[in-house]
Amino acid sequence: MPVVDAAWQEWLRTNAARGCTMESMIEAMVQAGFASDAAGEAVRGAFGATALDALPLAASAGGVQAALPQELQGSQNAQAAYEYDPGPVARGNTIRAFDRDVQVLMRCERPQVIVFGNVLSPDECAEMIERSRHRLKRSTIVDPATGREDVIRNRTSEGIWYQRGEDALIERLDQRIASLMNWPLENGEGLQILHYGPSGEYRPHFDYFPPDQPGSAVHTARGGQRVATLVVYLNDVPEGGETIFPEAGLSVAAQQGGAVYFRYMNGRRQLDPLTLHGGAPVLSGDKWIMTKWVRERPYV
Repeated sequence: MPVVDAAWQEWLRTNAARGCTMESMIEAMVQAGFASDAAGEAVRGAFGATALDALPLAASAGGVQAALPQELQGSQNAQAAYEYDPGPVARGNTIRAFDRDVQVLMRCERPQVIVFGNVLSPDECAEMIERSRHRLKRSTIVDPATGREDVIRNRTSEGIWYQRGEDALIERLDQRIASLMNWPLENGEGLQILHYGPSGEYRPHFDYFPPDQPGSAVHTARGGQRVATLVVYLNDVPEGGETIFPEAGLSVAAQQGGAVYFRYMNGRRQLDPLTLHGGAPVLSGDKWIMTKWVRERPYV
């Protein structure tokens, strides 16, 4: 069950200030999964009301009707059958991505997955590994109920984040990836480098923030929902370490300089459940990847 975290408290304050009725606010919270008594208590607290009979009084006043936070409104669309529309990535077997020609090795329509070759040169891959090696920290995931980042057993990797455009190399890679994904540079999160040792894995998950979980609002407040992902492989993995899409029966092997792109939000803001994906266990050697997530709006 959701909890009244910081995002929900802000929602309560905002809607109370707008003059929304208590009844409509309680209804919106129940729609998001709150128990009716918990929703009522939270709403009355936002108004500073303690009497139960304040509810019908406020409701009869005909005030503004409250709605779910914008980023949670997509939950109903997400539950409908996902409709595939044309993705933003350019057509053709070779794409000019800012300063580099990138080869298209495979396209899948459902889910929308593209496998690329030659996204980074061997020298660029080696440099990204070496500059990251001594700065790694245990990777986290976003707790959908609270929005906090936690360490879990399902993700056994180490990682580091780079600020967007923080130096010449990062800026060049950011521009190349934005061109390849055909998405605004300012909508991209910073590049993340991840390292998986022997047996390291990331069990199947979604990259988008669950719209029915209030903790997601903490993250979607900065740029909206995630739209698509690009995973770049920085080294060859002798065995294992594939990017797997279990619902689609698809597996992409880690080859240095190559990448896999997948898009999970369409123009209607629906989210594609077929993009459930994971990193298979590394059976031999280790695995280094670089990940770029892009948002609906500028990520600040």
